[in-house]
Amino acid sequence: MTTETDSAGVASPSLATMHDVALLDLDGVVYIGDHAVPGAADALAAARRSGMTLAFVTNNAGRPPEEVAAHLEELGIPADVEQVVTSAQAGAEVLARHLPAGADVLAVGGPGVALALVRVGLNPVRAQGEQPGDVRGVLQGFGRDTTWVDLAAAALAVQAGALWVVTNPDRTFPIPGGRAPGNGSLAAAVEAAAGQAPYEIAGKPYPALMRASLERTHARRPIVVGDRLDTDIAGATQVGVPSLLVLSGICDVVGLLQAGPGERPEYVGADLGALLARPASTQTEMGGPRPDGGGWALGPARADVRDGAIEVRIAGGDWLAGLQCCCAAAWHSPAGTSVSAAAAAVDTARRSVGA
Repeated sequence: MTTETDSAGVASPSLATMHDVALLDLDGVVYIGDHAVPGAADALAAARRSGMTLAFVTNNAGRPPEEVAAHLEELGIPADVEQVVTSAQAGAEVLARHLPAGADVLAVGGPGVALALVRVGLNPVRAQGEQPGDVRGVLQGFGRDTTWVDLAAAALAVQAGALWVVTNPDRTFPIPGGRAPGNGSLAAAVEAAAGQAPYEIAGKPYPALMRASLERTHARRPIVVGDRLDTDIAGATQVGVPSLLVLSGICDVVGLLQAGPGERPEYVGADLGALLARPASTQTEMGGPRPDGGGWALGPARADVRDGAIEVRIAGGDWLAGLQCCCAAAWHSPAGTSVSAAAAAVDTARRSVGA
């Protein structure tokens, strides 16, 4: 995988050279389940060679940073523990600011939740049947072995006055074959039973996790890379960092075109190879589509709104330019504008070139 060059053989600017740090989501961006997204390892290696620093910023709180780093190594992506920032770490830090050292906290979720509490000086405890015990706080993160007993204990602890922090709000996450319930779905069950919302949510799109990642990396020109509008892209917007949406995970073309304000990425791409290619911006001022005769144009690609629907023209198989034009058209059109035909055309062009 190489960076594009212009007609004089000079390397064109890429996101990897424009930004010093990539804050990378994991699920749906770097890997899906136990397998790397195709091309991810090569793309990240090339980004590093371009001088970019990588940080792996995940809303998945179930696994300790050591386990995440080991998984990345198995996939051929070098990573050390300091490069991994989890929502469990951010959530534990929130509780540590409000509770005395050594306080008992109900840990709901995978091993990463309890370990994060230990590392900030709090004492993780598990549910005693459905009873929470005498705890001062609750840290709820994702765990594949979370049971009804765990959720019941969390709800009772919250009703008894424990400070409840949720690591992340993701209602789903990608697995091979589709989507599975995420921590947000489990937290919603506790909220419904307890009758109150969490004191704080640490993970994306809320700012605690993003800010911790920026501080750890000392980023000067960061970019967020994610596959979800409601967490990754919205989280980037919350802290004023530009973002790249990749289509290798949760979000599809229809979802992107329907994105609301605050969830619209500055750049789009098929996968992490977008870090090395010429930036595909959705913004006119950043090299994206230009308004042209009532529509939006980028090179030979064009999108117009006719009879309440977006129509797109894609030339030479350049589905990405077509998508950029569709984004501009959709985001500048009245609510209710149909995007389905345009999205189908982009997807067809994308498949034709194997992207």
